[in-house]
Amino acid sequence: MKFTFLGTGSVKAAPVYGCECPVCQRALANTDFRRNPACGVLEVAGQFGNVRLLIDAGYHNIEQKFPPGSLDAVLLTHFHMDHVQGLFPIRWGMGQTIPVFSPDDPNGCDDLLKYPGIFDFSQKSRPFKTFEFKDLLITPVPLVHSKLTMGYVIELNGKRLAYLCDSGLLRRDVEQYLIDNPIELMILDCDQPPLKDAPRNHNDLTRALEIFKKTKPKQLVLTHISHNLDEYFINHPDCLPEGVAIGYDDQSWQL
Repeated sequence: MKFTFLGTGSVKAAPVYGCECPVCQRALANTDFRRNPACGVLEVAGQFGNVRLLIDAGYHNIEQKFPPGSLDAVLLTHFHMDHVQGLFPIRWGMGQTIPVFSPDDPNGCDDLLKYPGIFDFSQKSRPFKTFEFKDLLITPVPLVHSKLTMGYVIELNGKRLAYLCDSGLLRRDVEQYLIDNPIELMILDCDQPPLKDAPRNHNDLTRALEIFKKTKPKQLVLTHISHNLDEYFINHPDCLPEGVAIGYDDQSWQL
């Protein structure tokens, strides 16, 4: 399995409109430092052939990056706009139907569920109900957020990737599931630098590192990063322990 970040930014990722902080000014001067909204792609070579899953869809211009027929399915964590906006230009396309696995949120986002176009939203992600897709075993896990949200644990040949975004502190049953099912690569929401009080809908760095210590994945990669957290990383270059990394757009991780 290979996971590639298309977007690692929060809704306040660099550059933030009108912001004069050094992170946003750097991103305006050099596009390499910009962060797109949350999105990734998982590519798998298995006995059923090559499989490509889009995980979240906040990235703009998905239709330009993936030509018709190149996406096998979409996994959505939830229906906030910054995680689904990339689907809107595609839905009125032609060709094969693309299955979308998503939480059973009847409100969806705007009219996406009412007028899905080429997307099939009939596949509902149920907490801890593992399903098979091609060679993969996929287990949705409930996350703590302001909208109904699922993370996904994806397994191939005994190796597991966990994609957990957006999330606050993990529920105890999710935490125990991750302990009982060791994770090779965990991709975790980390929106803010260390805060005095625990944030409600996202992790700050303190809580993200607590999750790392408890669940012990082989590798933790932080995503959904704000300009505030990027500035903290600039000022604290050695703040991350071994086994924890900052996610960047276009970065790939192999399992």
